[in-house]
Order: sequence, then structure tokens, then C-alpha cells
Amino acid sequence: MNEDPLLTPRQVHEQYGFSPQTLANWRWSNLGPDYVKTSPGRSGRVKYRRSAIESWLNAQTVKVGGDAA
Repeated sequence: MNEDPLLTPRQVHEQYGFSPQTLANWRWSNLGPDYVKTSPGRSGRVKYRRSAIESWLNAQTVKVGGDAA
């Protein structure tokens, strides 16, 4: 079993709640989690490593009574 699966934007939405459009906006704005583009050009398929999403979420976590992690 793959410990760090590649997720489609739809799968990210189902598991984390970020819409595919939000993910696309973040990519366009150079925000959000790192992603993998499996083919070149505008129509290239985009996928996200689960570890990249988890790492990005950890970086966004704000400690109560403190600064961003």
C-alpha cells in the first residue's frame, strides 16, 4: 500500500474540504500545498501528495495564545 498517495483535487475536496476551484486559485496565486503536475501545459493533470497537504496544514496551524507554528 502506498504510504504517501497522490490525490486528485476532487479527493482532496472529499477528504479535507478544499474545493477544486480553491485549490486551482491557490496554485495560480502560488499559495496552498505543493502539487505534482503529471503532464505539461494548462490541461496537465494535477495531484497532491498527502504528505504535502498535511505539511501545509501543519504550517498553517496557529497555536492558541501564540504565533503561527
